[in-house]
Amino acid sequence: MKKIILYIPLILALKLSAQDNVSTVNEVKFEQGSGLNFGFDNNNYQFNIGGFIQPGYTYSKFEHQDAENTMKVNRAYFTVGGKALKEKVSFFIQTDFSLSNPLLDAWVAYHPTSNINVTVGQKRTFLNNREMTINEDKFQFTGRSMLSTGLSNTGREFGVFLDGTFSIGNFGFVPQVALTSGDGRNSFGSDSRDADFGGFKYGGRLDLYPLGFFMEGNRNTTADLLHEGSLKMVVGGAASYNDGASNGVGEGHGDFDLYNEDGGLQYPDYRKMYADILLKYQGFSLLGEYANTSATGLEQTFINQAGTVVLQPMQISSMLVLGDAYNVQLGYATLNGYAVDVRYTNLIPEFKDYSSSLMEETKAYTLGLSKYIKGNSLKIQTALSSIEYKTSKEIRAELLFQIVF
Repeated sequence: MKKIILYIPLILALKLSAQDNVSTVNEVKFEQGSGLNFGFDNNNYQFNIGGFIQPGYTYSKFEHQDAENTMKVNRAYFTVGGKALKEKVSFFIQTDFSLSNPLLDAWVAYHPTSNINVTVGQKRTFLNNREMTINEDKFQFTGRSMLSTGLSNTGREFGVFLDGTFSIGNFGFVPQVALTSGDGRNSFGSDSRDADFGGFKYGGRLDLYPLGFFMEGNRNTTADLLHEGSLKMVVGGAASYNDGASNGVGEGHGDFDLYNEDGGLQYPDYRKMYADILLKYQGFSLLGEYANTSATGLEQTFINQAGTVVLQPMQISSMLVLGDAYNVQLGYATLNGYAVDVRYTNLIPEFKDYSSSLMEETKAYTLGLSKYIKGNSLKIQTALSSIEYKTSKEIRAELLFQIVF
């Protein structure tokens, strides 16, 4: 399958170049950071092959335990995408070969106008916090915050997505809505016996740009690498309702079973709410995020199929990640590619005194240093974190290299 995907644009290029039509211009070019690009029929049909790799080293030391040293490839991405401008459609496939199940994104989009997109397939959802909407090759630190990793897995969903970008004068706004399976990526399991559980997930996000949009190339990052000439900000909020969740963060299924009084499966409904703000000015950036997760639909729910043991209120937090989370990160990037960033994250479980809660009371402090050699296409990043759990403390140091093809 991978070979077929690779051969498609090459075959098209050979066919089109062989046509005896001097008015048609076909192009093939490679640029580090942008991948291998094909343009056919005067660039009306575009294909791209790319990817990136992130080898890294991690040192981790818990109190009263021996230190652990790990060297691995954190991510190994391969991407194929394309656009048909006349037909107003595009597609994208992205895999991570550092995972046992590598498929991350696979979608097709229709663009009725230049600012409206309708997408069907599996993709990174906008229903999470802002940092989770940022692509993995554009991290401000060596990795995402504990708010992001604690409330999400990959952030991918299978479903239908609608988004638009609009402006009134200098005021910009981006509304987005989604209807997904509610079971995360690869939500239909490995075979017909591993069926999707529960109902659909409904949600949306609204982003407001009161001072105008960020510069081109500076919108899908948290760091201000391009140095906004005037203060710019985006204020956003997202909410989702997962009708019947059986995974801790709502990105999977079958991790636990609950029952109604008749012995049938009955899963709780899982709600997530996010609010965030991102400011950029002259290389400075400030990101603030808040998240709340809760469960509902717990009435007459039993933990055994016989219907004799009722689910207690606190017990649901051992199955779903429930509580509040805060993340604040401040950074400065110079025009010659040096950056220093600090981050504070706080996780507060809904039931602080319940030892089996999936969300553990946590405070994390991180200092990051980065050297952007060619923007996000080629960079070196380091991070030093102090993580305070309820019963222990961890010191973590990380070094990461990134090469985007």
